[in-house]
Amino acid sequence: MYNFDRSNKKPLGDQIEDRLMQYILNEPVNVGQRLPNEFELAGMFGVGRSTIREAVKGLVSRGILEVRQGAGTYVISTISQREDPLGLDQIEDKYELALQLFEVRLMIEPEIAGLACKNATDGELKTLKQLCEETERLYVSGTEHINKDIEFHTCIARCSKNQVVELLVPVINTAVLTFANVTHRLLMEETIKTHRAITEAIMNRDSVGAKCAMITHLTYNRQAIMKLLEERN
Repeated sequence: MYNFDRSNKKPLGDQIEDRLMQYILNEPVNVGQRLPNEFELAGMFGVGRSTIREAVKGLVSRGILEVRQGAGTYVISTISQREDPLGLDQIEDKYELALQLFEVRLMIEPEIAGLACKNATDGELKTLKQLCEETERLYVSGTEHINKDIEFHTCIARCSKNQVVELLVPVINTAVLTFANVTHRLLMEETIKTHRAITEAIMNRDSVGAKCAMITHLTYNRQAIMKLLEERN
């Protein structure tokens, strides 16, 4: 049974909606797969069936779930519409999407890392180092690390202090999640090494080093996607 925080000020339905989203991502329940039925979910989360219906309704409105009459509830996306304002998850070929997202990331993220070197506060640098270490710990232990990886890249974007960059964060998040979904932990050593290099350069306020480290990080990932596309074809 999943536990929920009874001291949480959010309504119970919203809490269960969040927990159900975590379950979909962590299990994982892939796009196209059916969720357990309402009775089973109520048992898993320790709540009534009406609360489960409320949580499912919330995820339907976010574009995550689809209720098919007589067939059950299916996952149709793992990226909320609120987190994917450009509708990138609607592109069916995820390998090609991942590749094109890396092309965009190579255009902007090295410069974002450079800005972070100049504008990050000492507190933000401490947070960035912590996120780097937490992502690495989760990755090495075999625990789901994607949400922490997304936090890491989001932190860099916010350190830039550029409001337009912050509006682009959902695109970066979509790219990180799409890559993870198609590669399945393919580049653990490379990711850990380049995350460390990015973090160290930003903490040293070395803008050239940060740009180079980010380019290396993204290039490793892009090469992995290219290889998977070649194998698929």
